[in-house]
Amino acid sequence: MTRSTDIEPELSTIRFLLNDEPMSVRDIDPTMSVLNYLRYDLGLVGSKEGCAEGDCGACTVVVSELVDGAVRMRAVNACIQFVPTLDGKALYTVEYLRQANGGLHPVQQAMVDCHGSQCGFCTPGFVMSLWNVYIDHLESDIVPTDLQLRTALSGNLCRCTGYRPILEAGRKMFDLPKVSLERKSIRNQLVAIQRDEPFEYRFENTVFRAPRTLQQFIELRAEKPEATILAGCTDIGLWVNKQFRELGDIIFIGNVEELKKIQIENDVLSIGAGVTLTDAFAAISSEYPQIDEQWTRFASVPIRNAGTLGGNIANGSPIGDSMPWLIVLGTCVVLTSKNKRRIIPLEDLYLDYMKKAMDDDEVVEAVEVPLQKQNQHFRTYKLSKRYDSDISAVCAAFAITLNDDKVSEARIAFGGIAATPKRATRTETAIAGQSWNEQTVQYAISMLAQDYSPLSDMRASANNRQRSAENLLYRFYLETRPDSPLDDEQVSVFAAA
Repeated sequence: MTRSTDIEPELSTIRFLLNDEPMSVRDIDPTMSVLNYLRYDLGLVGSKEGCAEGDCGACTVVVSELVDGAVRMRAVNACIQFVPTLDGKALYTVEYLRQANGGLHPVQQAMVDCHGSQCGFCTPGFVMSLWNVYIDHLESDIVPTDLQLRTALSGNLCRCTGYRPILEAGRKMFDLPKVSLERKSIRNQLVAIQRDEPFEYRFENTVFRAPRTLQQFIELRAEKPEATILAGCTDIGLWVNKQFRELGDIIFIGNVEELKKIQIENDVLSIGAGVTLTDAFAAISSEYPQIDEQWTRFASVPIRNAGTLGGNIANGSPIGDSMPWLIVLGTCVVLTSKNKRRIIPLEDLYLDYMKKAMDDDEVVEAVEVPLQKQNQHFRTYKLSKRYDSDISAVCAAFAITLNDDKVSEARIAFGGIAATPKRATRTETAIAGQSWNEQTVQYAISMLAQDYSPLSDMRASANNRQRSAENLLYRFYLETRPDSPLDDEQVSVFAAA
């Protein structure tokens, strides 16, 4: 491994900033995690490894990049990020918070004052998550709410303190003397290391390529259909850490500008495949606030900051929490290759467990979500053993359109029950054209058994899943029946409380 504190121009050199210092890195495996690089190559051991799968948050760091010319800083899990993805970005670790006089940053001091650390193993991760909150709110002078603090810490686990003193530290850190962040200086440094050409990093027989345009991406895919497409690395990182898989050549889409676009046109919200889950959920929530609970309960903040909606869809996991509600909203996926471009309903993408209706040279370009229809009632629910950062036992989504008290359209989908996210077509037929009343919903509940044969696993038994699906359909009815005391906006507010 070659390291230099001077930025070097070579194409096959990873260039980034580490705690404001320029770095040039060569001769490391492209699947080396940022965490292992920090700890074993640089001796920066503040970041810890607790799980190596992005669950515990002990390895949390903050990554900064240029977005529309401005500096954006977000917490991510270092254990499931590959070093070459840092090219053109800035990385901040807990060591950065040491003050010039050797003192503690307000975030650290607040943790000390509030007794927010006991064994200390998880503390650096909590500190970095809180620092990300601190710098985001520093310029506005608006102290985050308890809900915002709890959400920001959803990806950090602690076995000692019970979280109360850590949340107290999150409130107190704003009462201490402020430590500012020189965003203008960071921006100037980032501008200096941006590339005009696609990044290509070679190590032994492996090539890590980062195209800059969609055309370059699809041409690479046509040339290298066996290459691993890498977006947020929240799933692929586990392939390496837990399954010890060899990825071969890698095509990283994080630099493709066309895949980062969010736009509304012809009553459709289009979200590029490279848009992070954080930004994608924010855009969808502006049209469908009913997803707000799902948004805050989807994995954790560091995972949502790194992962992409396009990657979540392309992965095709049967327990992916975004697919059921996207399906009931009538979402389509845009597939592109060198020779064609086609748009298909999202539900048609999934053929069987982890099998998709995509050609070898096709890639996901965008996700298209129709805007909300008049008189449409939509809900999505998640059942899991842990409220935050947990995989669903059952994820349910319902959308009906009511004309007076009659259902003119019904769409129902579940995740976690079958081999793929799947619509309940027989149940939909039982509802469509009927009055939305107790008799209709009870008949619809009886039809669910014909749509699904739930599986049993460590998360839930088949019987539990079947009963949960039935109860969630009934809950949806109670919330949307004509005499319900709650409207859609009130349900969204209660879900976020």
